[in-house]
This record gives sequence, C-alpha cells and structure tokens, in this order.
Amino acid sequence: MAVKTGRKRKLPDGDCMAAEAYTTVRERILQGKLPIGQIISRRKLAAELGMSLLPVSEALIRLQHEGLLESQPRVGTRVRVPTRPDVHGHYVVREALESQAAMLFATEATPEERAELMELAVRVDELSVQSQGDRFLYSRLHQKLHQRIAECARCPALAEVISRISAVAATWLCATRGSSRANPPTLHQDLMKILVTESPAIAAEAMRSHIRFSRENALRRLELYFRLQKEYPQKYTRIAKKSLSLESFLLAESAATYESRPL
Repeated sequence: MAVKTGRKRKLPDGDCMAAEAYTTVRERILQGKLPIGQIISRRKLAAELGMSLLPVSEALIRLQHEGLLESQPRVGTRVRVPTRPDVHGHYVVREALESQAAMLFATEATPEERAELMELAVRVDELSVQSQGDRFLYSRLHQKLHQRIAECARCPALAEVISRISAVAATWLCATRGSSRANPPTLHQDLMKILVTESPAIAAEAMRSHIRFSRENALRRLELYFRLQKEYPQKYTRIAKKSLSLESFLLAESAATYESRPL
C-alpha cells in the first residue's frame, strides 16, 4: 500500500510543475518579456524553474494548442509569429463569439453589472490615450472588459472560449508599438453605453463594428512583422549570431512611423 500511495503523489506533483511552467511562460508572453519570434529553450527554462524537461514540455505543448507558441523545423519552439491569415481568422472568430456575447449581455446583465462595466470601460479608455501608458496593464484591463461582458451573458461555455482566444491578441498588443491611428478617446465607453441601454440586436451590431475596428488596428500594428516574414522568410535559426533580430529590425523600422501609444 505504501508503494501505491507514493505513486499517486507523483502525478499531482508533475501536474503542479507543468502548471507552474505554463503560467510562467504565458505571463512572460502577455507582458511582452518574450516577444514575437523569441525562441524558447526547454532546457534553459527547466533549469531556471528547477524542474525536469517533462513538465516544461507539457506546458509548451499546451501553449502551442492555445496559439501562443509554434514549433518550426530547425528552429524549435518560439512565440508565434502571426501571419495575415492568422489575424483575419482570429478576428472572424472573435466577431462571431463576441457579437453573441453582446446580444446576451443586453438581455441578461444586471444593473450592478452594467454599472461595473461602464466604470471599467472608463479605465480602459483612460489608459488607451496615455502616450507612455503601460501596454500590459491596458491589455489586461481590456481583456477583463471583454471577458466580463461574456461572463455577464450567462453562458459559461462562451465566456471560456472568448477568454482562451483573446490571449493571442494580447501578445500582439504587448509586443508591438502603438498604431499611428489612435483610438477614439471614448471607444470602449461608447460601446458599453450601447450594450447597457440598447436592444440585443443593436448591441450585437455595435460589438461587431468594435471587433472589426480592432482587426484593422491589429493588422496595422503587425505590418512590420508581415514585411519581415516576406523579406526574410528563412532567417529564423537557433544560432543567435546568425539569426535575424526581430526586435532590432522592428525598432529601427518603426521609429519614424509608429507612436508609442497603446491601442
């Protein structure tokens, strides 16, 4: 019996370590500490976290399934470099899901929840217009706003899917400089006023327009990455001195045309 008890304790320990590795890498990606295209070494990460390769590998596979990482031949695992089809597809799905969430929110949300989200929209808009704003904080609050809309729609399955896919767009926001086209200063407040006061059909249409606006901003923000993929398609290697530096390329190319302002 003692042997069996020992075996049962190993699985939860492994699950905990995989969860720790998953959380660590995910937070670094969302905070922009691991930029788009950054190679992730399983061995270095395992050594840093003081664990074996197995839980680290499990964590990275999970992040691949969520679309935050990708594996390339002769490259290894890296933070996913989005393509134009990736971005278009992401927002097509977001538009369908979040329009449905907005429609349900207009029907199901309580007065207290409506007031809560109006206040949150004010905070999001305040951060969006700050020229030196914290992109990670803005991204986190922006995600929270959209997540709470889905939660107040009273459909847990819908809220879960929206939460999972919105993390991908957060990496694009944290890893890129601001767009030359600034957001309207009351963008999210205007959206929430409609969701709070109008009919479900009008709320759904307002969210659809909001997501399409976000798609165009994301495409603009990622334009340099698309150029990089086209001009240097084979420049991702394991050897640092031979690899193309995404960060240095983007800093040099974006300095004259992009503002340091969050979306």
